[in-house]
Amino acid sequence: MKLNSTVALTLILLAMMLGAGFVSSMWGFTLGHEALKGVTQPDVRPIKDIADKQKAVPGKEGLAILREEDILTKVNEYIKNSGKDAKPENKNNSKPEDKDEQANNSSSSAPDSQPSPEPTFTQASFASANPNLNLPIKSEDRGVMLELRSATQQGGSLLLNVTLKNQGANAVRFLYSFLNVTDEQGRALSAITEGLPGELPPDGQEYSGTVSIPSALIDNAQKLSLTLTDYPDQRLQLKMSEIPVAR
Repeated sequence: MKLNSTVALTLILLAMMLGAGFVSSMWGFTLGHEALKGVTQPDVRPIKDIADKQKAVPGKEGLAILREEDILTKVNEYIKNSGKDAKPENKNNSKPEDKDEQANNSSSSAPDSQPSPEPTFTQASFASANPNLNLPIKSEDRGVMLELRSATQQGGSLLLNVTLKNQGANAVRFLYSFLNVTDEQGRALSAITEGLPGELPPDGQEYSGTVSIPSALIDNAQKLSLTLTDYPDQRLQLKMSEIPVAR
């Protein structure tokens, strides 16, 4: 008896669940249908678009496509017409005034039959062309002589060829970092000394060397000055001025 009542209760529950599901589905379908009233699917068929374009109003057609043959024909006609319209250039359109000017120019460009006079050099111009004419320059103090013999440009530097000679009683030491070189405007210039002795013996013998100055430092300089003193006493004052800058 209990088993039959349990089966009956189960069937009743299943029937109620099925009925509730059916009712809820019908209710959802009704709500969705009401919500989508008035909404239509867009027409995306290409055939319909072509048909609509063919039925367009006259005067609003799209861009017309020309045939290649028509384009070539029009281009050939344009070229032929432009060639007929062109006028030949007049080669004899020069004016008499132009001919006179050409004759004058030809006569002026003709070489002069008379020989040109030889250039004359004054003493100042000759000295400026040969700056080493002011050399040698000598400076002497306490029996020590410094002589500048030549100034030449070589390898991007101005080379001053100098000699030192000691006719005194004692040897003299030099520290060439104390060598002071300036231009006529008083600007100090960097110089490198080569070949000169660090200690000059009192033997009266000449010792040669060079003082090298970068050419970039003396672009605007015309004259240089040089000062050398002994080390460490700094009693000697060997000075030179008006040193020409070779170009």
